Amino acid sequence: MGVGTFIFVSVIKIVVAVVILLTAVAYTVWLERKVVGHIQNRWGPTRVGPFGLLQPLADGIKFIFKEDLTPPHVYKSLYIAAPMIALTCALTSISVIPVGNWVTVSGISTPLQITDLNIGLLLILGVTSLGVYGVALAGWSSNSKYSLLGGLRASAQMVSYEIALGLSLVGVLILAGSFSLHEIVEAQAGTFWGFIPRWNMFQGQFVAFFIYLMAAYAETNRVPFDLPEAETELVAGYHTEYSAMKFAMFFMAEYANMITVACLATILFLGGWKGLPYGPAWLQDLPVFWFVLKVFCFLFLYIWVRGTLPRFRYDQLMAFGWKFLLPLAIANLVITALVVALKG
Repeated sequence: MGVGTFIFVSVIKIVVAVVILLTAVAYTVWLERKVVGHIQNRWGPTRVGPFGLLQPLADGIKFIFKEDLTPPHVYKSLYIAAPMIALTCALTSISVIPVGNWVTVSGISTPLQITDLNIGLLLILGVTSLGVYGVALAGWSSNSKYSLLGGLRASAQMVSYEIALGLSLVGVLILAGSFSLHEIVEAQAGTFWGFIPRWNMFQGQFVAFFIYLMAAYAETNRVPFDLPEAETELVAGYHTEYSAMKFAMFFMAEYANMITVACLATILFLGGWKGLPYGPAWLQDLPVFWFVLKVFCFLFLYIWVRGTLPRFRYDQLMAFGWKFLLPLAIANLVITALVVALKG
């Protein structure tokens, strides 16, 4: 593949990925409002379009034309930069997520991802960790006690849960022997005992999946760990002083991070684009379908938890991270290493 062709294909993939991601972000908001509405015995969006399907478009138009207020007491440069940092980090992390294997179009072979890195997992962990700077800077630059407390809470959560999150993934890396997301998925191909998929969750990493799930809730500031924006305590937390598109950018970043977390869970624990070893053969040749289905199920679980669980107190949150998840992650890592060493 020539340099010009490579650049052209890369640009096309970037445009397609960004359009799909932003559309998914908009309709994840719609899905959440509908699912939580039914959980709480109400309808959710119904007025704009059939089943309220045009509600995300209406919300986007509203945010674009809504008056953008900047309070006079803020540190303006960082106040404006904070939502941009949060959204940029959220969108960047999707660049190394593979949704399928290599494909060939008009004689050009390319992976179903923007770029294929052999350290893709490290890139995602690094970029998503930087996203907390947007939240922390928003809290500090707003010059509001509520916003500052929200930003500090987000920073403390990130430190607490990033360690458990990282350790929960080491067992997967030991089993796959690689940081490449492609190779991690390929290591989960096939079945054992003839009918159970070789997904990491079924290969002794169920505890790691639970730790990852809990840490992901905290890192993306979602119920029951949405303390940085706890409206009963902090008005709206770190984005109290924001309005219009700057306010919307924080929520776009949050839902984009949810999608990234769901994609990563699918790749690391649920076999990626590998289908179930049942049914007709043609059903196994739909990698994008299986990947999207697994991501959807993970997002549904995310939303279901929001509709059913109450918010933790902050001391409960920190104790849960340091006193329960971290020791559990270390124990899972040690046991996985011992099992792999004994097998070898």
